Amino acid sequence: MNQGDDAPKRRVRPGPRTTPAVGKTRRRPLRPPARPAPEAVPAAARSQKLQKVLAQSGLGSRRAMEELIVGGKVRVNGSPAKLGQRVTTEDLIQVGRRQIKFKVTTRLPRVILYHKPEGEIVSRDDPRSRRSVFEKLPAIRSAKWLAVGRLDFNTCGLLIFTTSGELANRLMHPRFEVEREYAVRVFGRLSDEQIHQLRRGVRLSDGEARFELIEPQGGERRNRWYRVVVREGRNRLVRRMIEALGLTVSRLMRVRFGIVPLPPALKRGTWTELRESEIRKLLDWVGSDQGGRADPPGERGAGPGRARSETRQDAGGAPTRPVNRRAVVP
Repeated sequence: MNQGDDAPKRRVRPGPRTTPAVGKTRRRPLRPPARPAPEAVPAAARSQKLQKVLAQSGLGSRRAMEELIVGGKVRVNGSPAKLGQRVTTEDLIQVGRRQIKFKVTTRLPRVILYHKPEGEIVSRDDPRSRRSVFEKLPAIRSAKWLAVGRLDFNTCGLLIFTTSGELANRLMHPRFEVEREYAVRVFGRLSDEQIHQLRRGVRLSDGEARFELIEPQGGERRNRWYRVVVREGRNRLVRRMIEALGLTVSRLMRVRFGIVPLPPALKRGTWTELRESEIRKLLDWVGSDQGGRADPPGERGAGPGRARSETRQDAGGAPTRPVNRRAVVP
């Protein structure tokens, strides 16, 4: 018998348990995903000029807000406001009995294009109770639609509306010289000398005015169409300039304002709203800081008033719409 078989067997202790490759963990309640950190607000946006804040709130253009401040109708923290005064989100702003909240926001303003027919006024109050363009616009809350310029009762074509007083001011203020293009039908024919005179300048009751561009576009019989571009928005300017030469405007239609043309598919009495990308392009063109840039107008290549366009004609020679290579609306 083998001696090794009689030897007592050694007791082997079990080794430590090995840790499994994937350990079991306790179930923990799911946590909601962390909220993204808010965007940093530039220091310049924390305080702004009072007239700019009021205009952005939709009360009116910046010029109208400056008149309110000078007229003593605006108070800040209970004291009469001063023109050029800077305010922050902590200040209490009052216009009459209305309280204005200054909010730092990156939300874009709204912009709509309206095809105005003849027979409507660009005003909310009319003692003669005529139809108003504002009756056709969509309802909005906490703001109001501001008209960028006006059109006469008997003038049709493009009207721009926005909720931003800053944008409206940039498009309308005379110092920015934003182009307005019109299709004009004249009863009669302008001579070459009269066309040159309109380009040089015509003296009116409120000062001299001139056409930046005037081009014949054909016509039938005694009615002749012309393409006209001006850089200001004085009342009835195109009509008065042609009437000063002894002729009459039988039809007037605005087909472009700056880089915004009248959409060809937009029927009379209807409106369309610009998309965010189109609004950003428009804000960038006018140099408004609401679009993320604040370059001064007129210092970037083709700034306000420098948009180039071409006009197409229909079979009868009448102008149809401008073809603007920098247009907001294709």
